Amino acid sequence: MRPSFRSVTLLPGRGMNAFQITAYLPGRGTVHLLASPPLAEAGKILNGHGVDQDGNESFMLGGAFLFPFANRILGPMSADGKYVLATWHGRTIRIHANWRNTGRDAAAQALHGQLLMAKASQLKIIHDGGSTAAIAAYVLPGEGNWFSSNRVVIRADLHPYSLTFSLIATNIGRDEEPVGIGWHPYFRVSANSLKDVRLHVPATMRLGVSNPEAMIPTGAFLPVKGTSFDFTAPSGAALTVPVNDAFVNLQRDARGYVVSRITDPKENLGLQVSALTPLVKTILIYAPLTQPLIVLEPQFNNGDPFGNEWRGKDNGMVTVPPGGTVTWRVRLTLFMPRKN
Repeated sequence: MRPSFRSVTLLPGRGMNAFQITAYLPGRGTVHLLASPPLAEAGKILNGHGVDQDGNESFMLGGAFLFPFANRILGPMSADGKYVLATWHGRTIRIHANWRNTGRDAAAQALHGQLLMAKASQLKIIHDGGSTAAIAAYVLPGEGNWFSSNRVVIRADLHPYSLTFSLIATNIGRDEEPVGIGWHPYFRVSANSLKDVRLHVPATMRLGVSNPEAMIPTGAFLPVKGTSFDFTAPSGAALTVPVNDAFVNLQRDARGYVVSRITDPKENLGLQVSALTPLVKTILIYAPLTQPLIVLEPQFNNGDPFGNEWRGKDNGMVTVPPGGTVTWRVRLTLFMPRKN
């Protein structure tokens, strides 16, 4: 028998967060693929109060969709300290600062976009033979919080042997805008440690940061070859140091896909994450080694995309005119690791 997907649990009242994915693994039975708490606890955690008052708990569990930017936006602050000021093509807007780092390089920032607390305006479930699709639509007004307003449609297509997520955004405002899209899934790995897990990311560079905790980019492109951050081997490489890095200069297969893999021999599990759209230019990896999880984020843009460190460089943001659309699409597949 082949490994197969069994279910996906989605939270349409939280920007279609992919809260949990289950799969059947030969010899193991049904397993959870994401490091999420039980669904019964979700309502207590995602309560809109305290830490979650800005929806921040949404990107701390499951798999949050990130729009109209992934990662963080830094910059000058408003006089009241509540907003980051972002400038693009001579236009400056205020974006709510929902996060602040601690320690060295502490800085207020806008983190992970507008979908964290978004509630679907439309929801549809489609059953078609052996597959099921869930589709949710969101209207995200600009109103000073972004450069334009958008209609976002998120779709999950569940088949026994693949799970595909897509996000299609339409600029419904009057002005052109920059757009970045990403996904923030916490993939669960072996219960004890990451030492036997192998990671493959087809990237020859990673982005320099001022320190790994702050994730404030310097604009430097660092080669990974010969370092502990080289995961380019087809069979992957072991995680020997904590990783909290954006990997770039992505290498694509013959179809134009960026294919990353997590191989977990203890679970007899191989998980392949294929970015199907050419606009995905960054794979962000968070693997702290102290927890049995790997966050693998296929996204458009670099961190701090409007920062001076990217002046004259491609920051990954996509310009979308009024009435224009942009698509992000990622497919998950399963495989069984080869026996040595």
